[in-house]
Amino acid sequence: MASSLLLSNPFLTSPHNPNNLTRRQQPLTLRPSSAFTLLSLTKPSNNNNNPKFLKPTVPFLGFKKFATRISTKDADTDTSVPPPLAGEDSAAFELGKQKVSSWIYFSLILGVVLFVLDVAWIDNSTGFGKDFISAVSSLSESPEVVMFILILIFATVHSGLASLRDMGEKLIGERAFRVLFAGVSLPLAVSTVVYFINHRYDGIQLWELQSAPAVHQLVWLSNFISFLFLYPSTFNLLEVAAVDKPKMHLWETGIMRITRHPQMVGQVMWCLAHTVWIGNSVTVAASLGLIGHHLFGVWNGDRRLATRYGEAFEAVKKRTSIVPFAAILDGRQKLPKDYYKEFLRLPYLSITALTLGAYFAHPLMQAASFRLHW
Repeated sequence: MASSLLLSNPFLTSPHNPNNLTRRQQPLTLRPSSAFTLLSLTKPSNNNNNPKFLKPTVPFLGFKKFATRISTKDADTDTSVPPPLAGEDSAAFELGKQKVSSWIYFSLILGVVLFVLDVAWIDNSTGFGKDFISAVSSLSESPEVVMFILILIFATVHSGLASLRDMGEKLIGERAFRVLFAGVSLPLAVSTVVYFINHRYDGIQLWELQSAPAVHQLVWLSNFISFLFLYPSTFNLLEVAAVDKPKMHLWETGIMRITRHPQMVGQVMWCLAHTVWIGNSVTVAASLGLIGHHLFGVWNGDRRLATRYGEAFEAVKKRTSIVPFAAILDGRQKLPKDYYKEFLRLPYLSITALTLGAYFAHPLMQAASFRLHW
């Protein structure tokens, strides 16, 4: 009958018995071992006075555990494997989980919002949009100053309401606050855009690069890429329209791996492209205002997310960057092998189609803005 002995000493007893002593009389001698071994102790055989003492059988199990621990440690510190997400997967859209009724409500709400916006703000015979532009324009004869003031008003209202979101949602609820937020921000945004379109060639011409080689292609490409940096929350159209309960999301995938503030990056790209193309003082004023607003939004957005998500946001912040690609280049952001799949989603495909459509619809937008005479 055999019994097993598990040794973890780097020296093992010798199986050699030079004095032909009995098992109890045998002195123990030591020899170096190159590997840990599971040794089997067997009683002397009746037919053999020199028992097969301490015969090696299978590899030492302790080595396997040691190797497992080392392997586990390596896996935990393997810099080639992206860490688990602390935030959410952005631009995720599963068609099978969509409710037809929700999108019917969205279409109805969108139609009502556009109708009210037209009657209450855009239509010069019934709306207040023209009066608002006239009031701001009376502050200065300079289109650069008026442009900057319009952006300042929009930025103050938009960022101010965003800063009050937590308190506002507690007072009136998530959906009601979203309606208030959109109801105030949207008319101001329309006024700012329309004024820019109508006065984009006013002011002082600073340079002329429209006929330079490759400038059109460069500007077009920059514009196109800028729209791909849209903030992922804009993909949640049902939340934007308050069909689903609006949430403050902590996104971490897709464009967020490149920059933690994609809307700011996209806006800067858009401003630089239009400034290079138009090249006058009005465009410079508009670009300075918009870029300043979005740089403030970087600080304000991080502050609000830190307040809402705490340690989860700090984890996302450590492995993302404001400057595009900075976290990837310094090793804090590890891209998955199939990273491209985070962009092969319906929201990004929709943005691509809308961006191309907006480019070809530029003449229509310019004509519509001109008819308002703002």
